[in-house]
Amino acid sequence: MSNFLTNSSSNPNPNKSIEVNQPPTDSISSLNFSPKSNLLVATSWDNQVRCWEVARDGTNVLCSAWKDDGTTVFSGGCDKQVKMWPLLSGGQPITVAMHDAPINQIAWIPEINLLATGSWDRTIKYWDTRQPNPAHTQQLPERCYAMTVKHPLMVVGTADRNLVVYNLQNPQLCKYLLALTIVTLQQVEFKRIVSPLKYQTRCLAAFPDQQGFLVGSIEGRVGVHHLDDSQQAKNFTFKCHREGNEIYSVNSLNFHPVHHTFATAGSDGAFNFWDKDSKQRLKAMLRCSQPVPCSAFNNDGSIYAYAVCYDWSKGAENHNPATAKTNIFLHLPQESEVKGKPRIGATGRR
Repeated sequence: MSNFLTNSSSNPNPNKSIEVNQPPTDSISSLNFSPKSNLLVATSWDNQVRCWEVARDGTNVLCSAWKDDGTTVFSGGCDKQVKMWPLLSGGQPITVAMHDAPINQIAWIPEINLLATGSWDRTIKYWDTRQPNPAHTQQLPERCYAMTVKHPLMVVGTADRNLVVYNLQNPQLCKYLLALTIVTLQQVEFKRIVSPLKYQTRCLAAFPDQQGFLVGSIEGRVGVHHLDDSQQAKNFTFKCHREGNEIYSVNSLNFHPVHHTFATAGSDGAFNFWDKDSKQRLKAMLRCSQPVPCSAFNNDGSIYAYAVCYDWSKGAENHNPATAKTNIFLHLPQESEVKGKPRIGATGRR
């Protein structure tokens, strides 16, 4: 697989993407599209949650997990709370979850009607948003760094390179009544593995077919991991977001909702599109002048949103508020950029 990266640029928007108006005033920590529409939510270090309606003609109307009906946003952060924002009704946000340390992962799981939250307090908690206490608290081996859910698969990445896999359809795992009361919720690990990458886990993405997951690290490398023991020969890792001796973090992994290829975004300011089945890079985009800390596809894959801003990977001493502008851009992928290609060679070897 090619590791070539385009040259650095002082331009924050070398790919000529559509710029989102009125971006946050500080670094962006997450981006998420509504599962039902082109509503885009961003959370940022200025303690704000913002929402835009993205029209396909490129204009934006102002307004980080979404509820599956597209009406509600959940946001969490360093105040150790999760707030539920009823966007369409115009109601006030309410606190629906709490941890003992900052919350950095949120996932709404519609199949069991629960909110999952991951924290540096070494727990995953499950919440019925109608109840004040968690339905269940699952202890983790270390601090939660990343989480991905594609029901019934759930993977949690923690410090010390632990990857903990849960099967959300396991009868022993979740007994939940879709009423006002919770009978019991028991969580058991399906599998725990050590990350195939040698350095700290930065991001995760479950395969669309729930048969495995991607893991990205701070060392500019992605691992492709299948859960079935009979498929282990298909596992591999590859380098990305590097230039010469410079190595950058892989900050975000997103599967295309239609073609099931995926995008990586990194601290080098680049985002690239890949096909794991043919082990090829489909498109390398030009590097922006600042890191890309987070990204997201909309529900049909026609829009790829990405943030360009300082990501704090080099510490506060390298942050200059006077020059570190924050941007959100919208890239409209061409089919050639995101549609998978046949494996090169008759035998599939490159």
